[in-house]
Amino acid sequence: MILIFGGTTEGRAAVRVADESGKPYFYSTKSGAQEISCAHGTRLIGAMDGEQMAQCCQEHAIQLIVDAAHPFAVMLHKTIGEVSQRLNIPVIRLERRYPPRDERVIWCESYAEAMRRMETYGVKRLLALSGVNTMRPLRPFWERHDCWFRILDRAESWELATSHGFPADRLLYYQEGETASLLDRLMPDAILTKESGESGFFQEKVEAALARNIAVFAVCRPALPETFYKVYGEEGLRKRIERLLPDFFPLKSGYTTGACATAAAKAACVALLEERPTHLSTISLPSGEPITLPVDQIHIGAKSATCTVIKESGDDPDVTNHSAIVATVELFPWNEEGERIRFIPGEGVGIVTLPGLGLPIGDPAINATPRRMITQELLPYLPEGYGMTVRISVPGGAEIARRTFNPKLGIEGGISIIGTSGIVRPFSTDAFIASIRKEAGVAKAIGCDTLVINSGAKSERYLKARYPELPPQAFVHYGNFIGETLRIAASLDFSQIILGIMLGKAVKLAEGHLDTHSKKVVMNKAFLCGLAMESDCSETSLHRLEGITLARELWELLPAEELERFTEALLQRCMTVCAPLAGASKLTLLLIDEDGEIRQVASHDPHII
Repeated sequence: MILIFGGTTEGRAAVRVADESGKPYFYSTKSGAQEISCAHGTRLIGAMDGEQMAQCCQEHAIQLIVDAAHPFAVMLHKTIGEVSQRLNIPVIRLERRYPPRDERVIWCESYAEAMRRMETYGVKRLLALSGVNTMRPLRPFWERHDCWFRILDRAESWELATSHGFPADRLLYYQEGETASLLDRLMPDAILTKESGESGFFQEKVEAALARNIAVFAVCRPALPETFYKVYGEEGLRKRIERLLPDFFPLKSGYTTGACATAAAKAACVALLEERPTHLSTISLPSGEPITLPVDQIHIGAKSATCTVIKESGDDPDVTNHSAIVATVELFPWNEEGERIRFIPGEGVGIVTLPGLGLPIGDPAINATPRRMITQELLPYLPEGYGMTVRISVPGGAEIARRTFNPKLGIEGGISIIGTSGIVRPFSTDAFIASIRKEAGVAKAIGCDTLVINSGAKSERYLKARYPELPPQAFVHYGNFIGETLRIAASLDFSQIILGIMLGKAVKLAEGHLDTHSKKVVMNKAFLCGLAMESDCSETSLHRLEGITLARELWELLPAEELERFTEALLQRCMTVCAPLAGASKLTLLLIDEDGEIRQVASHDPHII
């Protein structure tokens, strides 16, 4: 069981991660002011001292604590640290991201120091953007000077401010994006804020003040207990939970080949330019979240450096799992012509031979997002007047590629370096849909007017026999994602979409389920019986329907005439569901039996009224 301390933006993120597990947890906040939905969590409201927290942990068998509270909740962090040591419970700190400290800001270790320095600076008019809870420590200053406090527009904040005796007419209520106009109206000598990080809009306050030559005093964030495991962002939190509480998530996540290639390339760049090995490589995901991957091998040569990261896909059935992703980098003179980071072919990485992938023909199959990730990580290290070549290799990649869609996509000789998020979700819906979009794009780029979509290898084999004139790129697997595939095909303006479907998926689609995965929808016997009645099937057939366990049994269960009427009605229901998604494309549905025979055909042409 996990106990999360929140009440912040980070608390919301922790809840999203915990809810992914489908397992129960607890979410604790000091007050009930934060509106949040915990799908599988129990909300706890009220501050806890050490004894109360220890009792809560013991009563609920807490095995892990996530501290996602405000960075200035000093007493809470201290209490969590003490309880975790006492009960031997690990703590993950979901930390905020903090920009580098600006030298133009006057940094203070405490509110007492801030008051002393503001007095020395001669501040007479202060706008305090440090929150209602800082009124008490700042009282000696605001009692002697003109001060305004900006607070949250909550009853409890107003009550706390008035309990301190702060003048009500000097209270300002927070409105997003109004810092600049507020400064223009008040024109204070200085603002006082806390090092609250990105989610606390720290940079927005600082930049607005400095642009108006208003002094900025900032109280440094307090130190956290050294025993806490610090993570940044939802992916970092999930990976750390997976390590500390392995059974919390049913399946473990992993990293894409693109993320591994980026980590390897950065480690090689650091090794070459700083002449030092680094066994941990920290990179930024496309979301901006930093992650750290271990570097398995490092070789530093006279003019180049090579590093290896072993790909871990978690529990995703990925053919590249445990593959070595190798990056070799080398400097070259650069005179502002051409790309400063250049990608060259490496062993086991495929070469692009067809259009439609968004990559030049002849280039290594390193997709756009990994290229951007690598470029962003390496550019800051490059000396003036130099660029860097990056060679990504995957030993054994040519053999692995035979088990992928690469040959059909026109990628020859190896795998692709891919990934749009940097993270592999187990049985990733996003990854599968991305591959559908990529395959359809290739078909369009080579001039196909017809796209034939099908559930998998078996139905594709039957459809290729029916349409031998079409190139292999015209056939795309939809798996279970019929709706998404139709939308993608329609967006690419194919003249015709042919959808091949077998009976098991057809009965789900006919009922309106565009995602036919067995985890989301099962065969509905009541729906089948209703359709059979509409098709004038006999009472005997209706009785037989109630006993089936697999849709394919319908082929043998119904007499020939009834089967003809039933499957015709079934396919028309499927067409009713699918036609609105096909846009301007002509849509043809083919119902395929277990032997590959086309048993029913339905068509819809939006251009014929």
